[in-house]
Amino acid sequence: MELHILDHRLRVTSITKSGLAQFTHALIKLIFLRRRTRCKFFSMTETPENFTVVLDEEGFKELEASSQLQAEDSVWLPLNVLSDGNASASLGSQPAGVTKVAESVIAPLARQHVSVFMLSTYQTDFILVREKDLPVVVSTLEEEFNIFREVGGESLLVRGHDVANGLHKNGKEAVPACTLHPVLIPQNRFCVMSLDPDTLPSIATTLIDVLFYSSSAKEDETSSSSADLERINFFSFSLIDGYVSLVMDTLAQRQFPADLLFTSSSGELWRMVRIGGQPLGFDECGIVAQISQPLADCDISAYYISTFSFDHALVPEEDISRVSDLLHKQRTDPTTG
Repeated sequence: MELHILDHRLRVTSITKSGLAQFTHALIKLIFLRRRTRCKFFSMTETPENFTVVLDEEGFKELEASSQLQAEDSVWLPLNVLSDGNASASLGSQPAGVTKVAESVIAPLARQHVSVFMLSTYQTDFILVREKDLPVVVSTLEEEFNIFREVGGESLLVRGHDVANGLHKNGKEAVPACTLHPVLIPQNRFCVMSLDPDTLPSIATTLIDVLFYSSSAKEDETSSSSADLERINFFSFSLIDGYVSLVMDTLAQRQFPADLLFTSSSGELWRMVRIGGQPLGFDECGIVAQISQPLADCDISAYYISTFSFDHALVPEEDISRVSDLLHKQRTDPTTG
């Protein structure tokens, strides 16, 4: 298999719910007027707490400095696993699910104390790593993958010595122990969909309404003692290298014209596992591995979307009871995980 370090330098940002209006012009430009911006990687996800916006440096320039905008300090690089060496084919096909790369990418990086930020889309899974961690990433994964770095449209083979800066692998050690964060399972049923980017203008009114005018009342989930919630405000839109991905619940889906949305032939619905009782931060490693590894061991597919405050795994609706049992056992049995 091949691992590609894509030609994007990304920033992970958060916009407050109350401050969204300040950025409406810039965000509409990035979503609908892609030919008027040089931004090639854009993702915006609404959670009850805030809006997480992940975008490249060109897109980041569109966002004015504000107390309503918080940006994580690091530059992040997206990694993409390809099975056939063809990037465009990978981006145009159905994803296998993040659990398929848990064993080969996520767990090894966790063992090397490398924090990752996950972004699953309809097309593929992006594993974001800090630019400063690249030497460890390459040296850790080069035995398993042919690693290429995309530069100016070309894919160049990368070896560990090409990016060495004094950082070395830590050897074969166990995944470092990290906090077993609580998980919440809201009752929403989610869809993962796509559409032709040329049809974006025809759904502009609906998309603007869902993204900018959804209910902004903050649900006090973090204080809930129940593992189940009635509903969570969650909507994710990504426009990456010309491909659109949408993650929405079935209530939001009804607002869009069905003939424009692409989904799997089975029309599969997904349930969410939301990770974190308090904001997770960016320095702790192993959170994604804790969730994805048990799912991979049971061959349960998952999309995984990290946001500025919390992480979210989407699993097939028919597997949610099994997933709940797995995660409950992990958190109550000290010999598990």
